Amino acid sequence: MAIIRFQAVHDANSRKPVFTEAPSKKTSDYYGINVFDKEKMQRYLSQEAYDGVMECIEKGLKIDRRLADKVATGMKAWALEMGATHYSHWFHPLTDGTAEKHDAFIEYNEFGGMVEMFSGWHLAQQEPDASSFPSGGIRNTFEARGYTAWDPSSPAYIVGNTLSIPTIFVSYTGEALDHKTPLLKALSAIDKAAVDVCEYFDKNVTKVYSTLGSEQEYFLVDEALYFARPDLVMTDRTLVGHASEKDQQLDDHYFSSIPERVSGFMREFETEAYKLGIPLRTRHNEVAPNQYEVAPIFEECNLAVDHNVLLMDIMKRIARHHHFIVLFHEKPFKGINGSGKHNNWSLMTNTGVNLLSPGNKPKTNIQFLSFLVCTLRAVYAHQDLIRASIVSAGNALRLGGNEAPPLIMSVFVGNKISSILDELEVRVTSKKMTPDEKTELKLDVGKIPKILLDNTDRNRTSPFAFTGDRFEFRAVGATTNCAAPMTVLNTAVAQQLVQFKKDVDYLINKEVKKDEAIFQVIRKYIIDSKNVRFEGNSYSEEWHKEAKKKGLTHITSVIDALDAYLSAKSKRLFKSQKILNEKELEGRTDVRFDNYTKKVQIESRVIGDIALSQVVPIAIDYQTKLMDNVRGLKETFGQSEFKKLAGSRQELIKTISEHITNIKAKVRDMIEARKTTNSISNAREKASQYAASVLPYIEDIRYHIDKLEQIVDNELWPLPKYRELLFSR
Repeated sequence: MAIIRFQAVHDANSRKPVFTEAPSKKTSDYYGINVFDKEKMQRYLSQEAYDGVMECIEKGLKIDRRLADKVATGMKAWALEMGATHYSHWFHPLTDGTAEKHDAFIEYNEFGGMVEMFSGWHLAQQEPDASSFPSGGIRNTFEARGYTAWDPSSPAYIVGNTLSIPTIFVSYTGEALDHKTPLLKALSAIDKAAVDVCEYFDKNVTKVYSTLGSEQEYFLVDEALYFARPDLVMTDRTLVGHASEKDQQLDDHYFSSIPERVSGFMREFETEAYKLGIPLRTRHNEVAPNQYEVAPIFEECNLAVDHNVLLMDIMKRIARHHHFIVLFHEKPFKGINGSGKHNNWSLMTNTGVNLLSPGNKPKTNIQFLSFLVCTLRAVYAHQDLIRASIVSAGNALRLGGNEAPPLIMSVFVGNKISSILDELEVRVTSKKMTPDEKTELKLDVGKIPKILLDNTDRNRTSPFAFTGDRFEFRAVGATTNCAAPMTVLNTAVAQQLVQFKKDVDYLINKEVKKDEAIFQVIRKYIIDSKNVRFEGNSYSEEWHKEAKKKGLTHITSVIDALDAYLSAKSKRLFKSQKILNEKELEGRTDVRFDNYTKKVQIESRVIGDIALSQVVPIAIDYQTKLMDNVRGLKETFGQSEFKKLAGSRQELIKTISEHITNIKAKVRDMIEARKTTNSISNAREKASQYAASVLPYIEDIRYHIDKLEQIVDNELWPLPKYRELLFSR
């Protein structure tokens, strides 16, 4: 077993760790050593138990208690050999993070001693307190019972001395209280719907997997500077701070050489990730100073979501070894590039075919076009819901700012694909096609891979872009749990695939040949979804005007955007695919409203505290020094000379007074607005009022503080400045 160990020796002056490693080992030598994966299951389970688990995973069946006991025995044996002393059900509640409660592998034996115990019951189900997690009113505080249930499709793993078991989290009455439960249902829905469509093309397809690759962007901040900034500690973003003289203007950070200290951090967190079977492939400097990106190889969607959330936790933990803090906030620094988490999504069959990748045969490409246009139509039909899946207080600061896509849900497919779709729209008719017309059409469709070769450009201004063999959902924020947008996307596409099959079968029953029926439905969907396609600059004002004419909505308010979850269309969608019922939708939407309120509330409290307890006293001290200086000038020089020398200082004193007065008045008014708004009980109304009545004060107060930062003596200023936060290495 090859385990790489890092030992950091820190230079007291530079704070830069120097790393020593065990003898070099290939990544493949230790990849997945801390995961109870298929290889471990084959080793520690009987053949019967292994086959039973694999069947349940493949078919989505429930694991009975007898099988769970067998798996638990093998899992415990492996975990104890690996040095584990505790186990935990690991789940994704409706918060920004994950949850876990650790229990030891011990029980009393018949002699009063201790024995390691871990049964199928411990593996399959636990009962955490559900009242302390957000539920949007689904559970009351006095109704504490909730259940976590094992998700066998995501393998158990060991972190430290704890065996972690991925689970779903539901209430006592069965409602989903987590991100994973609806995601698993959505993945099951798209699997069934896609398999049904694949029967037109390849009857060997019995399973379709939704795949995901998440490009995670993040900032690194020196630990000492971080703890000197209350706004970073409390909100993960800088609520005050004037722009640095230099930031990203020269485009010299993007893809540049990685600093040594950062590289050491990357190597260590990658090693820990590899041990947990997280297939990281890419790392590089991002656009802004001290901004970076890490990206994995594609995985099955549920596993990819678990791995992304786990990776974020690993990165936070490992960063402390290097005296860094990781910032995942979508906009930690005003005026420079924010952080996203591009979700690269596709569909893969059990036969190894990517359904969103053109092939070498006409049949394969008709299949490709079928799934492509179904996705386009799904995005067009459910644009508001897709937007709602990624909006948040943090992401609202990033989106639409010429650094990330706008909140108009358009789709970029590239000029070549767009021209193919336009040609199909013209050439395919509802009339019966001649054999020659069919042959010519199929031959042209068969040329798609050659046409796409080196011709699939990338449009970084598009929120949802086709990039050759997948769609890249670029609007997802860096802190977002990918389960939310992936649940919506997979559900919407699943519904569209179901409708596609109904439409094709209807024509076939009308004695239209299968291929011709498929082409006719493809043409209809091309026409229906044409308005969602856009190849140009999504930042341009012209596009915003054109998008409105095309029926594309542009909702910038987080609260208004979240309303899409509760629309009649969304309720029908989730109900038809059996993903979320109305009570669950209302509950989790209320959680989103409440989360928005609390984040703005915390930010307003923090900036008020910084303003009154740090900035204003320092500004007054500096103002006093200036006034002492003016008095000294008056005593030293005559009246005419004094006016020449003191005029600029007196103007500065006046300017400082104006900023101080404005800050104190706006903080006072903000507190009053907060008090008034806090009396509102309705979650949506309260969030809306916080957005309208409290949030604007944060930016107003910041304006005056940032002006003072440019005036007050640098030696006196109480907070590390942008030039220090962004350029510390």
